[in-house]
Amino acid sequence: MVSAATSGPKAVQPGKPGATDKSPDEPIPSRIVLAMQGVTKAYPNGRMALRGVDLTIPEGDFVFLVGPSGAGKSTMIKLLIRDELATKGVVLLDGRDLGRLKRRDVPKIRRKIGIVFQDFKLLPNKSVRDNVGFALEVTGAKRSTIAPAVDRVLRVVGLTGQAGQLPNQLSGGEQQRTAIARALVHNPRLFIADEPTGNLDPLISWEIIQLLLRINELGVTVLMATHNAEVVTAVRKRVVALENGRIVRDETGAAYHRED
Repeated sequence: MVSAATSGPKAVQPGKPGATDKSPDEPIPSRIVLAMQGVTKAYPNGRMALRGVDLTIPEGDFVFLVGPSGAGKSTMIKLLIRDELATKGVVLLDGRDLGRLKRRDVPKIRRKIGIVFQDFKLLPNKSVRDNVGFALEVTGAKRSTIAPAVDRVLRVVGLTGQAGQLPNQLSGGEQQRTAIARALVHNPRLFIADEPTGNLDPLISWEIIQLLLRINELGVTVLMATHNAEVVTAVRKRVVALENGRIVRDETGAAYHRED
């Protein structure tokens, strides 16, 4: 697994891995999955959601994104999935400048991202298998490739025995595992978990965290936004803390709160 990097994009030198002096359509020859450079997001009502954010996430990293409500976590995620555009600065996903993508290229770049939320967002009338497979169907994947891919991720999340069940037949933890499988089935470059344990009890929450850690060990880059201080402090991964739209802390092996 690639070790966590805490230096921002300003440390990148021309000609070195991560350099950004290329056209937006040319992938950067590096192992950096995500880079944000001087990113500011201002809304029409004048609210500043992000202010001059610099962040680099290398391949294989596991990052907790923490901070109080209103700190800018949700806005950052919206920029990463290209739901919104930065007012200033550059957001690079796998070397592509998201702000300069043509509209027709947005679905393709989104396939590089898997995302789960606290409310699962499963299709109620589809089985576990069909919920996961649907993520490939909508991309036009060949039918012959869907079943093996679904079987693979169901084994990863431990739901092979529940493949034929509907969401209302599953526990909350099983529903979240289904959502995780759906997000993983197209082999994303970046896996985003937005408060994935928010609706789960502490024991099940810990099981979900263990699953995300196992997925990370398989080489998937993980960014998890959370308020769960106990989990963050216990796991001791990289912690990026936002306050008032700014990154105020970026530490490896860190607790939820600053330790001085």
